[in-house]
Amino acid sequence: MQRRTFLTGTALGAALAAVPLGAPRMAGAAQSEPAATATARSLNDLQKAIDGAAPGARIVLADGTYTVPSGSSVKVSGKNGTQDAPITITAASRGGVVLRGERGFVFDKSSNITVTGFSFRQSTTLEIPATCSRIRLTRNDFQLADVEGLHWVMVRADDTKVDRNHFHGKSTLGVYLCVEGAGSTAMAQRVHIFRNHFSDHTFAGANGGEPIRLGVSPRALSAAHATVEYNLFERCDGDPEAISVKSSDNTVRYNTIRDSAGGIVLRHGNHTRVESNYLLDGKDGLRVYGNDHLIVNNYLAGLTGRALVIGSGSTRDHHSGESADERRGNDACDRAVIVHNTLVRNAETLLGESRTYEPQRVVVADNLLVSDSGKLVDMGATTGFTWQGNMLWGAAADGNIPAGGYTRRDPGLRQDADGISRLTAGSPAIGKATLTRPAVTDDIDGHPRGSARDIGADEYTTAAPLRRPLTAADVGPDAS
Repeated sequence: MQRRTFLTGTALGAALAAVPLGAPRMAGAAQSEPAATATARSLNDLQKAIDGAAPGARIVLADGTYTVPSGSSVKVSGKNGTQDAPITITAASRGGVVLRGERGFVFDKSSNITVTGFSFRQSTTLEIPATCSRIRLTRNDFQLADVEGLHWVMVRADDTKVDRNHFHGKSTLGVYLCVEGAGSTAMAQRVHIFRNHFSDHTFAGANGGEPIRLGVSPRALSAAHATVEYNLFERCDGDPEAISVKSSDNTVRYNTIRDSAGGIVLRHGNHTRVESNYLLDGKDGLRVYGNDHLIVNNYLAGLTGRALVIGSGSTRDHHSGESADERRGNDACDRAVIVHNTLVRNAETLLGESRTYEPQRVVVADNLLVSDSGKLVDMGATTGFTWQGNMLWGAAADGNIPAGGYTRRDPGLRQDADGISRLTAGSPAIGKATLTRPAVTDDIDGHPRGSARDIGADEYTTAAPLRRPLTAADVGPDAS
């Protein structure tokens, strides 16, 4: 690791009373905070407080704009809270501390640290290295320097949480949030990314501007067990992949991607579950490569590009020992289960590709496909596919879906106030799903499926949805 010169602190003196995050300081208020709380009014004071912090410490940096000198940083090294008593480093009020300069926090050999309420404006990547664990970045605002090729946050540490942040305002090559791991092939374990707002990535190139990149091609076969959920993506146009998955054994659920060029792409890796996501009024939807994925309860509507692609490959399966060029290629989609999805009003609905290796043994069942343009199904070569229980409707041609794999009936959809088309009473989709395994316990709205499941992402009920498409009020620094 490159050796860096860090800020050194002056004596902090007696701890001052902390201002709870988001609360004003009352003039003349008694100073009666616990001894574990300290308020810093300079970067030197902040460093001193961090250096002396014990489990449960709460360090509050007074509101203001702070410029970290060139070659310096705020060092969090060898500091360990506990799961019940983390060390918390917080702005006095949410967004009230602006950190400028080349570098901000630098972590090493630390655990159970929470950083919250900051506005990050640095010109180098904020990294959570593999020497750390259980680091949490929460309720921060990220708008780093708009530098070509700069990734804003890199996570390599196990059990990292990134939640309720806003990433926004990049026009150049570079990723908002990357997850990798130690060495060249490992993945950080159990990273949890939730309730974040990703917006306004306007890089005009064809590749390299993802909001989230979960892995990279050399790490494709490494299980990460990451969960990406309840995130909102708006105007994310820097890459065809808003959530780019290049690792194995992950869960991507309950996210909303709206008005964006990018979609959800299982680009490399195996065994990922993509569940109950909304992809609305953008360009690309879902593309699936690799083996043994479950694609369930997703709603894709108003997309001007390809809604759902079951990918072919330049190789059959990625494997250890393959060359770098082979690993970068597409792995054909094998043994995926694609069930209970609703695709409505898309320019291209369900389609394949024409690479050397065709997808094999994929189950496409109980999906609702509705469009007035193009073909509803336009697959290339396939082997051993199972098509059953799908319902097609609209002026679009059926395409090359096999006879017996679908019915053509009006599903009786109604567009609700949130813009989502749901089943109405008497719909022929009600109770007509055919696939019994894998178990699908609820629908995209959070309603129980029951034993007689409906076709598509929505299970008919008169009850109000428990989950809806996310809005800006549901995510970011001020979200509950």
